[in-house]
Formats: sequence, structure tokens, C-alpha cells
Amino acid sequence: MSGSAAPVRLVQITDGSARRVALVDEPDLRLLAPAGSVYALAMRAAADAVPLAVLAARQATGERLDYEAVYHGASPWRLLPPLDHPAEPSRCLVSGTGLTHIGSARDRDAMHGPDDGALTDSMRMFRAGLEGGRPRPGAAGIAPEWFYKGTGSILRAHGEPLLVPDYAEDGGEEAEIAGLYVIDLEGRPRRVGMAPGNEFSDHAYERRNYLHLAASKLRTCALGPEIALAPSFGSVPGDVWIERAGRRIWEKRIETGEDAMCHSLRNIEHHHFKFEGHRRPGDVHVHFLGAHSLSFGDGIVLRDGDVPGVAFEGFGRALRNIVRVERSAGTPVEVSPL
Repeated sequence: MSGSAAPVRLVQITDGSARRVALVDEPDLRLLAPAGSVYALAMRAAADAVPLAVLAARQATGERLDYEAVYHGASPWRLLPPLDHPAEPSRCLVSGTGLTHIGSARDRDAMHGPDDGALTDSMRMFRAGLEGGRPRPGAAGIAPEWFYKGTGSILRAHGEPLLVPDYAEDGGEEAEIAGLYVIDLEGRPRRVGMAPGNEFSDHAYERRNYLHLAASKLRTCALGPEIALAPSFGSVPGDVWIERAGRRIWEKRIETGEDAMCHSLRNIEHHHFKFEGHRRPGDVHVHFLGAHSLSFGDGIVLRDGDVPGVAFEGFGRALRNIVRVERSAGTPVEVSPL
């Protein structure tokens, strides 16, 4: 996870009828053959005991696409999330770990803090991470917060909308890096790489009671546009911003990576994959690693048409998505007996 060389970065694209994987070679994309998905490429690399970056380089062809046109939606090819389960989206588990960054802990504490200044459960958990989230090699540290977001059907690519459904109270960006994994055919978790993400959540609903956290996370989220293979994850600076009507109304310089976190990556991964159900051969896992700061913490309420942007140094082009707020009044879901 260290080193000064720029990591190899891949994208997944489709023209509506075919899928391809491409190597980012700015200002171009170099198409790979014959794999139609990063998933297939990763599973082959695991089976053949070949580093994924080496396999990708071997399969790069002379076919090139203008990345600028693809990125801006001016090409027949459009970007997909950089890792998915192409055959069965339900075999992709999307989850995350919170309270890993000091900024997020302050925001969460402000949401749930009592007026008397008593220590909240959020701050207790964060302090536990500070004390036991970086165990020595060969040992397990304290478990971090864990939440479920959904299956692969909730993943959105760069440029696709993030939905605030009619039953939601809010929608807010969470600029993070996500770890992207496959489980090889022997049941071993394999880190394919990492990608910038927007772990979109309903912070207004969560603020009413911290026990609403689980439901507040069941929302669409975005990944991409690129997956970085074996990136450095010590200190990763980045930027997050909100655009409204073509201008930035909020922006912040942020920091992620292990140097900015109270839990080590190894500890987070152990506590996710220690569960047998998270090690089913052939599954995909997308695990968000925590946010530094939220616009919600600065009083920003996202509106229909706003565009959150996320960029981290060393992880390729920025991830941008438009927010869409569902206007129709929801009706109760009726369950019929059989």
C-alpha cells in the first residue's frame, strides 16, 4: 500500500450493448481484451496468481478512446462503477465504516450531542478507535462502526443521479475512498483496489435519533470514475465541493488515508471479513472507509439539481453526480397475504 509510483488505474465502460475495461492513459483510455469487466479480470488474476496491474498491462490493446469525451458524456461509451458483479448485482455487498476520521466524529457528535455536554455514544466509539483501532501485526483491534448500504443495485457511476427518495428527509454527500474487493474461489478476500466515492446518506433523519443510522444509509451511492490498483493509502489529501446553478456554494480541503484515521486499514478489513458470510467465493464487496467532513455539518441542505464533487490525489479524475429529489408524495407500501 505504499510507494511513490502512480498506481495503475482502470475504468469500466459500456456502449449499451457491450462492456469493456480500459487502462487510464491520459488523455486516452486504452481498451483491454478480452475481459468485459474488472470483476472477471480480478478473478483471473487471483486464479493465476498474477498481480492485477501486471495482467491489465498485458491485456492492453492499441485501441484508444478519448477519455475527455467519455468523462463528459460526449461519447457513445459511458462510464460504469469501476467494480461491480456484472452477472448478479445482488452478489455485491455495499457497506461502510464510520467514525474513522476526527472530522466525521465531530459532525456526528454535533448531531447527537445532549445539551448537558455528556459524552455521546458516537464519541465513546470514536475514542475506543483511538485507543484500540491500530493493533500490532498479528492482533485484532477494537471493532469499528459498521453499516449496510445495500446490494450492487444501489451503485451509481460518475455522472449518474443520486436520488433523495420521497420518504427521505434529506440527502447529503459523504466524500470517501472505498475499498473494492472480490472473494476468490478459495474464499479469500482480495483487495482489487480503491476508488473515490460519495457515500450518500440521509443526515437529517439520522440526526433525529442515532438509532436511525441504519435506515439513513439505505440510499444510492456513487463510485468512480476510476479504480486505483495498489494505491498509497498513508496520507491522501482531497477536495469535496457542492455546485449549485453552475457555481460552487461550498468546498473543503479534506484528508483521508491511515494517517488521518483512528483505525488501520488492516483492522477495518479484518472486522469486515471475519464474518463467514462475507467470504463467499465469487462475491464482490464495496466498503466505504469513512469521511473527513460533511457539508451537512456546515448547514448545507442539498437541493434538486445540486452537483457534489469528490476528488482525491492519486485516484484519477473527480467523481461528480447530480442530486435528484423525488417530488411525488409517497403512499404506504401494502403487503398482501398469500
